[in-house]
Amino acid sequence: MKTDLPELGRFMENIAREAGNLVIQERQKGLEHQYKAQSELVTQADVAADRYITDSIHARFPGHRILSEENEPDEREAEDLDSPLWIVDPIDGTVNYAYGHPQVAVSIAYAEGGNVVAGVVYAPFVDEMFVGLKGRGACLNGKTIRVSGASDLRLALVATGFPYSKDALAPIVDRLGRVLHECRDIRRIGSAALDICWVACGRLDAYYESVSPWDFAAARVIALEAGARCGHFSDVPREKNPDLWGRDIIVATPAVYETLARLL
Repeated sequence: MKTDLPELGRFMENIAREAGNLVIQERQKGLEHQYKAQSELVTQADVAADRYITDSIHARFPGHRILSEENEPDEREAEDLDSPLWIVDPIDGTVNYAYGHPQVAVSIAYAEGGNVVAGVVYAPFVDEMFVGLKGRGACLNGKTIRVSGASDLRLALVATGFPYSKDALAPIVDRLGRVLHECRDIRRIGSAALDICWVACGRLDAYYESVSPWDFAAARVIALEAGARCGHFSDVPREKNPDLWGRDIIVATPAVYETLARLL
């Protein structure tokens, strides 16, 4: 049975919006901070939003698998192409969230046969809903979006991010220096999902980083549908799915992609 993408997109929008409302309410009540892997911040809102999203998906699609950041994720799920897979980040930008910043997003992606065919990224504090459906374009709050017309990396605004672990920063700092010398400026927004969506709508011209599938899967299909070029500046292992392989990703307006990729 062929998936009805517009109907699926509406379902995804609804649960993303409800999860976003929950995220706002939890911050208003006051946050309890915990850490996983010793350095990665997590709040009760991450857990509550994740529970709402996963329960909503399972209620409607009981046979579907879910890969979620807050649910002891096993990234090997992304290598199983036999059944539908949802990729969820209930709060992308948790540090921003904990510090009261608005750059926070609920990210939900849906994949069939290993290909992400629908993605929703909702920024609740500014009420911005980004949606991308494969073959049907991308929109922000219902209006079609396209990447910028940037054609020269020296005039391009580039975003990136940094890992929680500070054990291997040397190559990251080296890349940052090379890019900074060759672009207009660099932004560090704190949410990979929003970085990529901002490329999709022209607020940024390019983005690169190493992240997890739940950080970028939804935003990537939005960017592709908005005309961005998406790929990797290092080789993707043969056994990995490029749609869900987050190491060394690059998303850019097409005219600056190759120049940035070579620089990285």
